[in-house]
Amino acid sequence: MKRHTLTLCALLLSAFFTVGGSKAQAQQVTPAPLKVEQREGLFRITEATVLCTNLKGKEKKMLETYLATLPAPYNQGLKSAKKARGNSILLEKTETAPTADNAESYTLEVTPRQAVIRAATDAGLFYGLQTLLQLTDTDAAGNRTVQAVRVEDAPRFAYRGLMLDVSRHFRSKEFVKKQMDALAHYKLNRLHLHLTDGAGWRIEIKKYPRLTEFAAWRPEAVWKKWWFGSEGRKYCEQDDPRAQGGFYTQDDIRELVEYAARRHITLIPEIEMPAHSEEVLAAYPELSCTGEPYKHADFCVGNEATFAFLEDVLAEVMELFPSEYIHIGGDEAGKAAWKTCPKCQKRMKDENLKDVNELQSYLIHRIEVFLNAHGRKLLGWDEIMEGGLAPNATVMSWRGEEGGINAVKAGHRAIMTPGSHCYLDGYQDAPASQPEAIGGYLPLSKVYSYNPIPAALSEEEARLIYGVQGNLWTEYIPTEEQCEYMIYPRILAVAEVAWSDPARKSYADFHARALKAVEQLKQKGYHPFDLMNEIGDRPESVTPVSHLALNKPVTYNAPFNQSYAARGEKSLTDGRRGNWTYSDGAWQGFISRNRLDVTVDLEAETDIRSISADFIQVVGPEVFLPAEVIISVSTDGTDYQELTRISHRVDKADAIVFKNYGWQGETKARYIRYQARAGKEFGGWVFTDEIVVQ
Repeated sequence: MKRHTLTLCALLLSAFFTVGGSKAQAQQVTPAPLKVEQREGLFRITEATVLCTNLKGKEKKMLETYLATLPAPYNQGLKSAKKARGNSILLEKTETAPTADNAESYTLEVTPRQAVIRAATDAGLFYGLQTLLQLTDTDAAGNRTVQAVRVEDAPRFAYRGLMLDVSRHFRSKEFVKKQMDALAHYKLNRLHLHLTDGAGWRIEIKKYPRLTEFAAWRPEAVWKKWWFGSEGRKYCEQDDPRAQGGFYTQDDIRELVEYAARRHITLIPEIEMPAHSEEVLAAYPELSCTGEPYKHADFCVGNEATFAFLEDVLAEVMELFPSEYIHIGGDEAGKAAWKTCPKCQKRMKDENLKDVNELQSYLIHRIEVFLNAHGRKLLGWDEIMEGGLAPNATVMSWRGEEGGINAVKAGHRAIMTPGSHCYLDGYQDAPASQPEAIGGYLPLSKVYSYNPIPAALSEEEARLIYGVQGNLWTEYIPTEEQCEYMIYPRILAVAEVAWSDPARKSYADFHARALKAVEQLKQKGYHPFDLMNEIGDRPESVTPVSHLALNKPVTYNAPFNQSYAARGEKSLTDGRRGNWTYSDGAWQGFISRNRLDVTVDLEAETDIRSISADFIQVVGPEVFLPAEVIISVSTDGTDYQELTRISHRVDKADAIVFKNYGWQGETKARYIRYQARAGKEFGGWVFTDEIVVQ
């Protein structure tokens, strides 16, 4: 793994001062502050500038430890507030009692004489300092100035986070620290670590050494090759010459927790259950329904040993992480083995559980009781609601917003992280121009457009929306450089969505700041997406469509799939074109035996010169181009004349591709029948967006 030396880290951190431009402007700050009053004059920061505070004891020491990572004058120690005369920066904790409303708020007042940050909490002082750093301009000679200004600021949401998947591809603790530096600078305060999954266990548990001797290692570094390879997703011993992977020792975790605390970031651990646990069940097969390794992904809920294991693991995890929440996953449980497992069936009978969904709920409830008894709260993906939600649990809503809405209406907190706006593992530009990703299309503009308060919620219910989180799953992200490429600058949009008042938001303004931020991040040694060279939306998706079939009725001789219905029976003649992803609500999906088979009624006999439709192929989720397209026409709706029959050899090497299938010529007809069939070698889905007739 790539290691960053302490010297390099210090150099990267020092670059946080450089904002660029000759005149400091409040518009440089990300996320956008609540209130800004620009004033006259410049405050000059030199190595003689004195840093002062009224903090004492542990609070002062923690701030000084962070400041020591920055260049002069910040690293020269904190003097008493009484010394704040002349050229000085004062960080003053007020006597105002901290409340939920002011827990992270601050004011920053910069005059030509000094800069004063005031807040009721240490976190507020820290965020005021980040704003001051962002407002600092450095000229070619190294002179640093800040335009006189008054800033009043407070976050919209208490929870502002990033989830980093370190199971699929392990990341070094140095890499995690580096990301925390950037997250803190943009006022994000949660880092959710996805520590366990079928791809590898990433945290030392003293009581179960096989988790890190065996389940943390595999004979292939790249997840894709391991998952789809011929060796069958096997693990290996740590001392195997082929071993790839890694884990955090408990000392590593303590170090990361301390590093995070200095930056007012809470680390939230995720220990997956009951599913995504292939690695555990390979190391400890007795916890599966059949007792065999490499057979199952779900823990056996009927086995008391399962609960002994989970509680032992969570006890060690809670010793390491002081977070309010412990994330227990809870997503995508197959549950198939539970239906025939004697132990699970006995558990269901003994507990009067009607189905396997309630069996999962039994596990979630029981784990929540354990966590609550230790002063912690349970956090999980929205599947934890299946079979009934645990009384004090908080839901992380990823399958759209429905899970979050239902949780809030039931009186629970929710953190919004829908895949449509918050999954940073999707393509952020035209797929052909990007490194391979899992699929989907999530440009910066769409992340920025998200509002975490669903329209379906009342003002009172909206108070239970705890915050928003961006998620980076790393199945298709094997390197640290690509990881950063996917995070930045999209996480800056998440930061502004989570912090800023919607009335203060402007994408044009944010985009300009993001362009500068990308350059700053490069200077600091990060590897962001090059926003300056963004291609943007698929051209066909933004071109208004005007054609003979526009808004004409369509008869479906084979049904579309309800999960990808787009606009239903209006979709294929509504003038809306698909973008770079099949899940954008414009592409319509077909998985029935006959795939696409529709008839368009032009409502009158019409001269026709062209009939065509676009299709998309995304190999990962088995969305393929059709192997055969047949286009036919009729004047009476009964007798059809075949205009063309197009054959295509589907190639899985074309990971993402778009193709137009059409006919050109001269004919006269009222009805058009368009058929698109899957090949025998590759079945899967067929997606199209519009049947264009000219």
